[in-house]
Amino acid sequence: MDINWDWDLTWEILPRLLWATLNTVAAAASGYVIALVLGLVLALLQRTAFKPLRVVVREFVEFIRSTPLLLQIFFIFFVGPQFGVTLTPWVSGMIAIGLYYAAYLSEVYRGGLESVPAGQWEACKAISLSQRDTYMRIIIPQALPPAMAGLGNYLNAIIKDTPMLSVIGVAELMHAATAIGAERYRFLEPYTMVGIIFLIISLPTSGFMRLAEAWVRRKLGMQ
Repeated sequence: MDINWDWDLTWEILPRLLWATLNTVAAAASGYVIALVLGLVLALLQRTAFKPLRVVVREFVEFIRSTPLLLQIFFIFFVGPQFGVTLTPWVSGMIAIGLYYAAYLSEVYRGGLESVPAGQWEACKAISLSQRDTYMRIIIPQALPPAMAGLGNYLNAIIKDTPMLSVIGVAELMHAATAIGAERYRFLEPYTMVGIIFLIISLPTSGFMRLAEAWVRRKLGMQ
């Protein structure tokens, strides 16, 4: 196998990989937004006073966390049509990533909620705050800063898991690199470039999340 680096091929395939990078970033961002919102909903539902709902949500979270993301992508895209749910590869991928990481983020949120001192909850009850105001004005603002580190870690995890969408034809980075390798019979350049691009994406993302955590703490007067 030829392991000499081909610079001509590198410059030739770079635009194609950069275009695929946009799809990768869009996929990661869309899945992360879904996970952020749905994860908070799942965390709050696990604290509801209605026990059957708590049990159902808890089991749902455990089921999602206990099965591979790749399997969930496969079932949503290929098995869904058997039940009348036909989705595009892009939508299927976003739903799969969003659901999968929502289960993990719900645990991050739950940890943040449980870190709020019991006295805060009791004070809200004492002044008869509604449940909505209790969460929105008192509890969530205090629970968010401790959860920021975990939320940031899972953003990077989502970015690194987007190559799994290639199994259903989403034109993200790994899908493009594999296609290029099959066309040119050379995988060294495209796969190496994919690794470098993922590194370039992930490092600034980590820095951004640290800045976001510091900003949240300042806004809430916690620094």
